[in-house]
Parts: sequence; C-alpha cells; structure tokens
Amino acid sequence: MEKRKILFSPPDISQAEIDEVVDTLKSGWITTGPKTKLFETKLSEYCGTPKTVCLNSATAAMELVLRLFDIGPGDEVITSAYTYTASASVILHCGATPVLVDVKPGEFNIDPKKIEEAITERTKVIIPVDIGGMPVDFDEIFEVIERSKDKFNPKKGTYQEKLGRVLLLSDAAHSLGAKYKGKMIGNIADFTSFSFHAVKNLTTAEGGAITWKENSNFDNEEIYKEIMLLALHGQNKDALAKLKPGAWEYDIVMPGYKCNMTDINAAIGLAQLKRYDSEILAKKEQIIKWYEENLGDIKDLELPKFETMNRKSSLHLYMIRVKGADSKKRNEIIQKLAEKGVSTNVHFQPLPLLTVYKNIGLKIEDYPEAYKMHENQISLPLHNFVSEEDVRYIATILKEVLN
Repeated sequence: MEKRKILFSPPDISQAEIDEVVDTLKSGWITTGPKTKLFETKLSEYCGTPKTVCLNSATAAMELVLRLFDIGPGDEVITSAYTYTASASVILHCGATPVLVDVKPGEFNIDPKKIEEAITERTKVIIPVDIGGMPVDFDEIFEVIERSKDKFNPKKGTYQEKLGRVLLLSDAAHSLGAKYKGKMIGNIADFTSFSFHAVKNLTTAEGGAITWKENSNFDNEEIYKEIMLLALHGQNKDALAKLKPGAWEYDIVMPGYKCNMTDINAAIGLAQLKRYDSEILAKKEQIIKWYEENLGDIKDLELPKFETMNRKSSLHLYMIRVKGADSKKRNEIIQKLAEKGVSTNVHFQPLPLLTVYKNIGLKIEDYPEAYKMHENQISLPLHNFVSEEDVRYIATILKEVLN
C-alpha cells in the first residue's frame, strides 16, 4: 500500500475567493467597508436573523455579547467542560466566574440537567457549544432557563433586565448551516457566535460573527450600533460614515475594543457563502457516506451521527470513538495514522485537563462523562480535498491497527 499524505483540514479556496479578494484589493477599500456590510446582510439572510455583526473572531463575538449584557465580577456564566478554551476564556476576560458542567452521557454536548443543577442567583448567561456542528438540545435548555426565572437577579438598567431571564449565548463556532427542528442555527439562541477560522467549514482566514433572533424586548438597530461601538474603540462613526463630505469629526463614547472584520476577510466569506450549501457541505456529505461504507464494519469504532429527529449537523468534524480504548491506546492509533501520512486531531481536551483551569480549582474527576468522551476520541479528515481513495486508505490503516 503506497503511502499517501492526507492533511487534516486545509482551507478550501477556489478561484471564486481569489477573484473576490483581488476585486477588494483593487477597490481601494481593504478594511471594514462595503463588503463587510454585505457579508453581514448575506449571513442574516442565510440564518433568518434581523442583524449580524462581523468581527475578527468568534471569541470576540462572544466577549462583546457578554460586555453588552454587563457581565462582570460576581456574575456566573455556565458553559461546557467539553469545549475549546474560547468558550470559557471570554468569561474570565470579563471578570466573571466560569461554571463548567458535564456533557450528556454518550454525547459531546452539554447536559441540560447538569445546567439546571448549576444555576444560582448569580447566573447571568449560559453558553452551550455545538460540538462538531451538532446542535445542542435548545428546547431543554430554554425549559431550564424558564424554570429558573425565580432565581434570576439582573443588574438594573441593563440588557439583563430587559431580557428578564438568563441569556442563552450559543457558541456555534462549528455549526453554521446546522438546523434544530428545521430552523437555522443563528435563529434559535438569543445570540449566536460563529467562527470563520481557517479550519472551519466556511472560512474568512480569521473571522467570526454575532447574530441574534428577533426579540420584542430589544431594538435591533440599537444592538447593532452598540456592538459596533464595542468593536471599534467606542468610536461613534466607522470609516464608511466618515467618508461622507465634511463628516470627518467623530466622538469616542466608551473605551471600546478593536475587533472589526476587514473587507479582505469578508470578500473570502462572500465567495464561500455562495458555494457553501451546493459545494462545500455537499462534498462533505459525500465523504461521510464513503466513511460509513468503509468504516461501518469495524466493530471497535463508534461512528458519528449527523442527524437525529430534531437536529441536523453542519458536518464540521468526523469524530470517531474507539470502543474500550483509553487515551494511551487512542494516542497510539493517532501515531500509527501519522506514520502512514494521515493527519488527525482530538476535539477536545476537556477544560479541567488544562493548566489555566486547574489553577482556578477545576478537577477532571468532577466531569466523568466529558473525560469518557475525550479519552477515546479521534477526528478524521473531513474536507473537500478528501477522495474516496483517501477514505479507503484510512479505513485500511484503522483495520490493521485495531486488529
């Protein structure tokens, strides 16, 4: 068997993205401008939401929502123990306390029952995470929030008080294009954060976005303006507005941040979005079928599910589990695949395994389900350059290693 080289997640850049970027470079407008605004509009149309703000990362998107809702010292924010650090680091950035809860037994996503046990009078936000692109159980989480309303203690005169309950901020870094009960992710949680990092289904090289569903308690234009203020130094005019004749003068109304998206990034995103359903996700569906055909008879593997009665994944990751394996055995399999030219990954290390979270007193022993899911998990390549021959090659190696 001739050795192949199969990368884990190279960016899918076609001539369409290159042409869009070249057009932007020639336009004379390369920072936040007309293409960023157009990308925001197209994302809102795709998700069915009233407004979207494009930013330089999903991390920035989550943090700005926490800032918008005045989250700070003394507040608690619940998120999953099974996620990447961004879901929790934004809580620490704001001076609030991250409260981690375990995942559902046999699943990668957060357990709503554990959320309910963790809610206190200091809980202001819940950040569930759609691991691998599979949506969380939103109805169950909203039911928990509703049952816990008597504990909710908002700060006066803030968006917390306007909302009147715990905020549901979805970490949908993996799940653009996923659906819950037929509705697009982005239009289910109160606010939703997307990532467009280089390894995501839809990339802008670096980038992210925040979108939100219609809520009669909020003025969509006001929210958009406030997030834009937070994203650009608290400046009350962006560069586009300052272009109007004689409109150079501006004010700084708050000590904001600097996390805007550029038109170069947005140009890549616009081309990607046009191709997203028909090319990018369609090819992933085909690769998943090849995996199922070639891995389905390996009894030691548990293959991922991409659709349930209520949930449809965005197909971001192909997350297998090796039945009965511990982390040592899992790592040996990863090493064997690497020796044969196959790059893989693990999604994720539960946060209590990492130094920064150990240092604030979190212990992996308190999250047994998360550790069970982690210790035998391997993510296989799932991108548009994977061929049927690649999948057969990967399957052959796995059969050899496991037998």
